[in-house]
Amino acid sequence: MPSGGQAGPAAGAEIVLTGFGRGLSITQRVARRLPRPPEVLEMDVTREEHIDAVARALSERWESLDGVLHAVAFAPSEIMGGNFLNARWPDVATALHVSAYSFVSLGRGLRQLLANAGGGAVVGLDFDSTVAWPAYDWMGVAKATLESCCRYLARDLGGQGTRVNLVAAGPLHTAAARGIPGAEVVSGPWHLRAPLGWDLKNNEPVARVALALLSDWMPAVTGEIVHADGGYHAIGATAVELPYPLPSQE
Repeated sequence: MPSGGQAGPAAGAEIVLTGFGRGLSITQRVARRLPRPPEVLEMDVTREEHIDAVARALSERWESLDGVLHAVAFAPSEIMGGNFLNARWPDVATALHVSAYSFVSLGRGLRQLLANAGGGAVVGLDFDSTVAWPAYDWMGVAKATLESCCRYLARDLGGQGTRVNLVAAGPLHTAAARGIPGAEVVSGPWHLRAPLGWDLKNNEPVARVALALLSDWMPAVTGEIVHADGGYHAIGATAVELPYPLPSQE
C-alpha cells in the first residue's frame, strides 16, 4: 500500500507541492522520492503575494484545481510546553496567522481555480481542540480557531460548490510533532485508549481520509471535522488509566 506521501499519486492525482525557507529544500527532497516527482513551488502562506503567485502558476498549468490540502501549522516553542500563561501576543499572533488564518487565505486565493473545476475541495489537517492538552497550549487555541475558520469558509465557498473540511488526526512522528515540547505526554498512551489502536509511525490512515475528502466521493460533506485517530476522541478513559479496579462483572 502507498505511504501517506504517495497516496495522492497512487490514486491517479497529479499534484504540486509547496514550501518556503528551510522547508522548501525539505519538500524538494521528499518530492524526489516519489514515483513521479512533482513540481515544488515556493509559498509562504503568510504572504498574500506568494499565494497569488502560486495561483497564477497553477492557472497557467491547469486552468483549474480539484483540491487543496492545507498541511500548515507553526507556533513558537515559547508558547507551548507549559507556557500558556507566559505567552506574549506577538508569538500568539504568529501561531494564529500561520496555523488558522492561512487556511482562509489559501481558500480565498485559490477559489477561482476551484470554481473552474466545478467547486473542488479544501482540506486541512487538524488536531482535536475540544479539550485542553498537556504541552499543546496556544497551538490548541490555534487549532480551535482553524476549526471555526473551516465552518465559515465552508459557508462562503459553498455557493460555488467548494467543499471545506478538516481531518482531526491522531499524533504522528513528524517534524512538526518533534517541535512541540512535551508532545510525548499526549502521544505516548494514545494506542492504549484508541479502540482501533494507533501507530505513531503510520501516516497512511490519515492520508486516506484526506484523499477521500479531496475526492468526489463525499459530495455533500462540508464544514466537517473527520477524526482519523483510531477512535481516541470517543473514549473518556480506559482501564489502564483508572486508579482503582473496575467492579466485578460476576
